[in-house]
Amino acid sequence: MNLMRRTRRQIARALLLTGMLLTGVHGIAPAAAQSWPSRPVTMVVPYAAGGTTDVIARILAPGLSEALGQQVVVENVGGGGGVVGTLRVAKSAPDGYQFVLGNVGTHAQIQSLHANPPYNAATDFVPVALLVDQSMLLAVRKDLPGGTLPQFIAHARANQAKMQYGSAGAGSPTHLACALMNAAIGIDVTHIPYRGGGPAMQDLIAGRIDYFCFNTASILPHVESGAVRAVAMLSRDRSPAVPGLASAHEQGLRDFEVGNWLAFFLPRGTPGPIVRKLHDAASRALSAPAVQDRLKQLGADPIPAERRAPEKLQAFIEGEIAKWAAIIRKANIRLD
Repeated sequence: MNLMRRTRRQIARALLLTGMLLTGVHGIAPAAAQSWPSRPVTMVVPYAAGGTTDVIARILAPGLSEALGQQVVVENVGGGGGVVGTLRVAKSAPDGYQFVLGNVGTHAQIQSLHANPPYNAATDFVPVALLVDQSMLLAVRKDLPGGTLPQFIAHARANQAKMQYGSAGAGSPTHLACALMNAAIGIDVTHIPYRGGGPAMQDLIAGRIDYFCFNTASILPHVESGAVRAVAMLSRDRSPAVPGLASAHEQGLRDFEVGNWLAFFLPRGTPGPIVRKLHDAASRALSAPAVQDRLKQLGADPIPAERRAPEKLQAFIEGEIAKWAAIIRKANIRLD
């Protein structure tokens, strides 16, 4: 009986997604969908400029513009750990002229962090393309005592009452990564949320906060320059982008792993021809050798073509929501 119900849900989900892709809703004329885009398109980055999501958006934008034949404008709409910009796209007209560069925070973790989430990540958007997987690392101010994860843990346990860690906003992936790490090592440290990773990074460099669980792409240049120190990859394995940095698992925090990913989403009801055009443009931009090389240098792994499809992304999002619900519930992390 459970198998039959699950099969019916899967069929219904497939029919819903197919209907959205083929016909669209909200009265968008087929001719308008076919001629899209006839003017510049806005890619909403739901964080302040300078963070990882912003950096990757600007790497992809030129290729998207070329593929679509219209300029793709990157607009930073920070606030609420990514919620403000993402919600704006969810409520926008389903005409293809606004889409969001979402991540694990905006489209998975948010559903379990609030008693009443501001949107439904699984149903208020049309999935377009899964783009990259991102590794994360623990970075500390350059003068924080200790250089290894065990030394960081010892220092944090002894000084937790006066320490602070930053994030790209309450509920963002960077917040969840550090909150879960803190829970795993048994510390309670004050959280300082920012409007994006860029401002938080500047305060870490200035020594105004003690540590940050960053996406590798945004912090790596500052690690290489000596402005901050990297302590551990927050994963089981090392990253090809930072082969000399031992993972949390290697340094004694067994099986601890947090990461991030990025994907494009359009508002619910966007017609199928627009979804397909944006998906194809994203695949073309992502497949350019120069883009692939740049992303890998930053510690972001481009998603293979067979995993990028809208229907694959829809199933992935539903799985991520369920996975993070269990993790967040176990760690007892809530924003309201």
